[in-house]
Amino acid sequence: MNRIAPATPVADTDNRITLSLTLNGAPREGVVAPAARLSAALRDTFDCEEIKVGCDAGDCGACTVLLDGAPICACLMPAARAEGRVVETVKALAPSSGVPGKLQRAFQRHGAAQCGICTPGMLMAAEGLLRRVPQPTRPEVEEALSGVLCRCTGYSKIVSAVMDCGGADVTPPDGAVGARIERLDGLPKVLGTDLFGADGWPEGTLAVRLVRSPHHHAGFSFGDIAAWRAAHPDLHAVLTAADIPGRNCHGVIPPFADQPVFAEHVARFKGEPVAAIIGPHDVVERLDLCHFPVTWEERPAVLDIPSARAEGAPVLHEGRPGNLLTEGFVRRGAPEDALKEAAAVVEATFTTGFIEHAYIEPEAGYARRVGNRIEVWACTQAPHMDLEDLALIMDLPREAIRILPSSVGGGFGAKLDLSLQPYLALAAWVTGAPCGMVYSRRDSMMTTTKRHPSQITARIGADAEGRLLGMTVAASFNTGAYASWGPTVANRVPVHASGPYFLPAYEARAAAIHSHCAPAGAFRGFGVPQGSIAQEALFDELADALGHDRLEFRIRNALQTGQPTVTGQVFSQGVGIRACLEALRPAWAERRAAAAAFNAAQSAEGGALRRGVGVAGMWYGCGNTSLPNPSTIRVGIKADGTLVLHQGAMDIGQGANTVITQICAEALGLPVSAFTLVGADTDLTPDAGKTSASRQTFVSGAASLRAGAALRAQLLRRLNAGDDAQLQLAGSVISAGSAAFDLATLAGQENAFGYVLMAEETFDPPTSPLDENGQGEPYAAYGWGAHLAEIDVDIELGTIRVRDLVCAHDVGRAINPTLLEGQIEGGSAQGIGLALMEEFIPGRTENLHDYLIPTVGDVPRVESILIEDPDAHGPFGAKGIGEQVLIPTAPAILNALRDATGAVVRDMPATPDKVLRALQSARR
Repeated sequence: MNRIAPATPVADTDNRITLSLTLNGAPREGVVAPAARLSAALRDTFDCEEIKVGCDAGDCGACTVLLDGAPICACLMPAARAEGRVVETVKALAPSSGVPGKLQRAFQRHGAAQCGICTPGMLMAAEGLLRRVPQPTRPEVEEALSGVLCRCTGYSKIVSAVMDCGGADVTPPDGAVGARIERLDGLPKVLGTDLFGADGWPEGTLAVRLVRSPHHHAGFSFGDIAAWRAAHPDLHAVLTAADIPGRNCHGVIPPFADQPVFAEHVARFKGEPVAAIIGPHDVVERLDLCHFPVTWEERPAVLDIPSARAEGAPVLHEGRPGNLLTEGFVRRGAPEDALKEAAAVVEATFTTGFIEHAYIEPEAGYARRVGNRIEVWACTQAPHMDLEDLALIMDLPREAIRILPSSVGGGFGAKLDLSLQPYLALAAWVTGAPCGMVYSRRDSMMTTTKRHPSQITARIGADAEGRLLGMTVAASFNTGAYASWGPTVANRVPVHASGPYFLPAYEARAAAIHSHCAPAGAFRGFGVPQGSIAQEALFDELADALGHDRLEFRIRNALQTGQPTVTGQVFSQGVGIRACLEALRPAWAERRAAAAAFNAAQSAEGGALRRGVGVAGMWYGCGNTSLPNPSTIRVGIKADGTLVLHQGAMDIGQGANTVITQICAEALGLPVSAFTLVGADTDLTPDAGKTSASRQTFVSGAASLRAGAALRAQLLRRLNAGDDAQLQLAGSVISAGSAAFDLATLAGQENAFGYVLMAEETFDPPTSPLDENGQGEPYAAYGWGAHLAEIDVDIELGTIRVRDLVCAHDVGRAINPTLLEGQIEGGSAQGIGLALMEEFIPGRTENLHDYLIPTVGDVPRVESILIEDPDAHGPFGAKGIGEQVLIPTAPAILNALRDATGAVVRDMPATPDKVLRALQSARR
């Protein structure tokens, strides 16, 4: 690679400079502000949108590039310092346009890119290492990647891909169900050409900036906005609640919709928007909003459950006395009577705090007005839900709204709720120009939804033989200022708080409580992880009190086919929890014996480490709780033989694009390579429902199976072939054995979608409402799983290192084992964060420096065990996996801590200070 000689930057007339550098092997020049971040200069001036920006603080590493061959965070370097130097982005790894290099191919091969937002940074950090050390060790790879955060993968497949960069590049399989085919949307992710919310904006897009409340709770009033705007003539508009054409309200659960687009008169959480300013980027970015004409009256705020429930506490919403949003309830049998008969009873209270989703892509997007329609390009998990809310806010018919989802750089539940979409739509409608916005990392963390803080008290009893007799649960969840998914958490937790075990007597009540905090919403599990921590920890204590092995205690009580759940639901098939727990027996015996020997040696030598092994089980209902939950999938074939799948299920990194195509391919009987995919777009794809609650493989996959089977039936009729015929598609000719049919003969008979043959099918899993005691059939299927964690505890420092995770999951049918492993590894990493380090504190941890998520050094290698106990409703028996993989990790780690040291931490996360206090208590 040629280097250009260093030169003095040339200043232009408005204090900007002409920057000369070598970019991806070619000399380039551009005019930039000298103090601009290199990341911004490369994206804005040199059109390098392959550089992703996640924090502008050097915390996430997504913007990593090579500078003179060494990896740097481009957001930390002033652009002027790149004068005369060699800069390489991920494009430099590709030998030619659209052709991945060896490292990029390794990422594809190993499934190392999920959502893809961190992938360019990971690739460049790895490339910097490989140029120095062509065959690195695993610790060397982990060290090189330690400055780049990934929230999706759990890092394992990334590390494996880097170590396998020199390996043979095999031709990927082209199978259907069960094949480890490569991610269909993976190539743009590894090439850096995938377009996220901040990418691909039209020329001349105006900036939208929000005026936000500086207080948790405040009254406010506006001054003379017209005069302020007149003093800033370059601005295009200033918007407040008065400018909303329709309803100033939105929410994911319509009966509880209560969140305003702009607050009116009172702000209920810090960062709540009250106004939007629209104008050219350079103008808007320079504004000092301290001078915006708004007067604040700070008011008393309640930030936690006890404060919100206290007598005399400010009430956030009329009609919700005591700040109670809603409650959920399940009762079966007489648990108090059952507990009186128990040989042992355990009881404790557990608390957890807010958990930030911490996806690497902050909220981003743009909107534009096209005639009398609004098109919104933004990161979302629920395009059709966005459309419905925007139609009400904009007072427009549904057909006047189009949602074009960008690729989503991580979601995990928070991108189900509207964030910037209403402001973009309003700004574009009013100005007539495209309008865009990217949340800062602080804005994203300050204002978007979190995992609900919880207070959970549970009481559990069993007989002398170790059979569970009864359980009671009382849970409260801090749902923040607005409802968001609070009703779902309140209803889902009582159903799940028993864990996947047979309990003849049970009572659970959960309440969602308002506070002056950012709304708590959906985060991978909807409250079930919090409940699992309490239930699984107490199971260990109960087993010990009875003198039973902790794993065998769970196996004895695991739900079986034909036994009723706590809601009275009886499954005749698909109950895989016992198989998952039994799959852990070899690892349990081996690691327990090794831990005992290790601890004996440490004690004899005066060492500070203690090793422990913990286990936990889980279950999780796929889809909505006792509510309609349909998905619709369309597949069609054109006269020229083009086979098109309209797949509207948002792929946020979990692999929906690939898995749903594999299912359709299997049902249709043609290879995955025959398909052209049309992704989520409310104009082009039918509603496949939201990407949440582990529903897409199970629900949209079932719709895809039905659509594929229906199109296959049409083709077989054309061919006069039997059901078992093997189809082949060559050009426009479809054939089965000696029978053939030329689709070109149907030219001119296309339907409104342009297809000569088409099928569109819907699947809505069968459920029934819960009665007044919470009895009914809330889910058509559950996912089941169990995790074993092996940890080392430093009893002098209070630190915990997770050495090993063994994860067994009943997936029904493994549609794509590589993607399933990726989900297990990534969800486990988030479970480690929940257990050991993550807690969002409003007003304090609004960046990725103070808020810690696991790095590559915190996550061990994960052994995945896939159990296949098919479910009758799932496509080819498949069940959901997304939420399930997080749930048992934290309780398994906490149980391992108790196993190692006797220390019990009941207030999450188990940070070193809490561990040390628990160790002191255990020694008394």
